[in-house]
Amino acid sequence: MATADTPSQSRLKENIRTDICIIGAGIAGLTTAYLLGREGRSVVVLDDGLSGGGMTGRTTAHLTNAYDDRYFEIEKLHGEEGARLTAESHTAAIEKISEIIAAEKIDCDFEWLDGFLFCAPEHSVDLLDDELAATHRAGLSGVEKIARAPVDSFDTGPALRFPQQAQFHPLKYLDGMVKALMRDGGRVFGQTHATKIEGGSQARVETSHGPVVASDVIVVATNTPVNDRVAIHTKQAPYVTYVIGMRIPKDSLTRALYWDTGDPYHYVRLQREDDYDVLIVGGEDHKTGQANDGSERFERLEQWTRERFPQSVDVEYRWSGQVMEPVDGLAFIGRNPLDDDNVYIATGDSGQGMTHGTIAGILLSDLIQGRENPWEDLYSPSRIRLKALPEYASENINVAGQYADYVTAGDIKSESELRPGEGAIMREGVSKIAVCRDENGNVHKLSAVCPHLGCIVAWNSTEQTWDCPCHGSRFSASGRVYQGPANSNLAADERG
Repeated sequence: MATADTPSQSRLKENIRTDICIIGAGIAGLTTAYLLGREGRSVVVLDDGLSGGGMTGRTTAHLTNAYDDRYFEIEKLHGEEGARLTAESHTAAIEKISEIIAAEKIDCDFEWLDGFLFCAPEHSVDLLDDELAATHRAGLSGVEKIARAPVDSFDTGPALRFPQQAQFHPLKYLDGMVKALMRDGGRVFGQTHATKIEGGSQARVETSHGPVVASDVIVVATNTPVNDRVAIHTKQAPYVTYVIGMRIPKDSLTRALYWDTGDPYHYVRLQREDDYDVLIVGGEDHKTGQANDGSERFERLEQWTRERFPQSVDVEYRWSGQVMEPVDGLAFIGRNPLDDDNVYIATGDSGQGMTHGTIAGILLSDLIQGRENPWEDLYSPSRIRLKALPEYASENINVAGQYADYVTAGDIKSESELRPGEGAIMREGVSKIAVCRDENGNVHKLSAVCPHLGCIVAWNSTEQTWDCPCHGSRFSASGRVYQGPANSNLAADERG
């Protein structure tokens, strides 16, 4: 599929002063920057790579108010008013994306579509009835139950139709927002790693290569906060999700968004190409760093797709992404807990990063500009929902269990066991070493200890990365951090 040409984003070269410094050039960071720039604020955006280079570039870009965690569950955790505000905010996010596209004339394949939710084989249609009633209580009166989704190749059974959903090309969209932000005086710096983030009266962001950004406000929008050690990371869990793109004959499937109710669920959309369509199918999620069977998961996705969409031809694309799942189903957007009042975060995409990221832009720009916003309490990073405590306990027990890796034997006894492209954990004395052999046969050895909170990383053969099974930090094969919450590289093995 086509990718966007990103505007030039040079590395920060000198100390600068600005109103607002935003760390992270994904959907949340750039939407916040764009909206504040439109109001005349001086905005600087820093990113370790380039805009959309993180998880925004790996999304399947469903723009939907059909909530992944189901409205009847949100209602249990946050009450009827919380469910209503959830529906309102995600609807507003889709509308805001549409407005920005129209205002900036961004060519990003945006289109309005219906969405269809149908039952996985293991689920009763009663689940759809419960969700239909909950969506209506939440204000989504246009949702209706129909006999089946508009798929000729298999009978989905009863389905819920969600009108006024949408999809777009996220990188083309971000490309347009970056151009608009720069036009309004905003500055975007790529290849600029923020190493130290301090709020307060002398708020500042230090970078790995020296220059400092001084600002009045700091927003950390790095998918998961790199400025927190514990506070937020006990309230959300990282999951890897897998996606394939299969070539199908043009116009052989009704253009729509499709989801089933499985756990993990499947999510489906179409992308146009010149002579054919690409059927994009995702699912097969697992906890980050707690499985290394990506090839099998891709195969199961392909099998699931071929059984239901027999017009599928070849698998043209495979990729994975990381989803942050909050224990109570909603993103954390607002002032950073246990921090200065001028430090804000956006995290907890819950599989709906494009709308949650846009909600972050709307909500954070209101908070920074001193305006009231009805969603503030719902998305507050400081919130505690007592009904979510069992999920909180379960996820944190899982994390605690990962520390047992310190006392286990390694996966291999010698680096000679590794073939090119493979990695594994090896014990050397009391230490755990992350060892991989690159495609050229060279061996790389690193400390296997994640610099965030000390978990032992695991090899991800699909992405050729080291992944932390506790809080989702991810590192390249050579140890470079590219996803938080860790904010520094894996240490080199001093023994070589």
